Amino acid sequence: MTATLYGLKNCDTCKKATKWLDRFGVAYSFIDYRDNRQAPETLKGWADKAGGWDALINKSSTTWRQLPENRKTPGSDAEWKLLLKEYPQLIRRPVVIGGVAGFSQGFSDNGFKKQFGAES
Repeated sequence: MTATLYGLKNCDTCKKATKWLDRFGVAYSFIDYRDNRQAPETLKGWADKAGGWDALINKSSTTWRQLPENRKTPGSDAEWKLLLKEYPQLIRRPVVIGGVAGFSQGFSDNGFKKQFGAES
């Protein structure tokens, strides 16, 4: 089983996720979405799978808190795509494509065990 992780190379949560995958022998590729910006259609697909734009965003991040108030309420898909193109670090990390679920966000030991069928 192969997975693709999208995140930021300096993100502690992404580092935990890649260490977990290494430990359990899950093949994966890592894509830093700050260096390799994702297409607007990809971002929309992630938002749909996550349950909407609000679910895709890490609203507890420093970047989100520092945004001007008028940027925190995009009114359309186009505005969300523009916001994430400008601030890809707003996406809750890591975005994981692969495994049983096919799509997930974030990292937890139990969540990854379910997604990749790993035993302790």
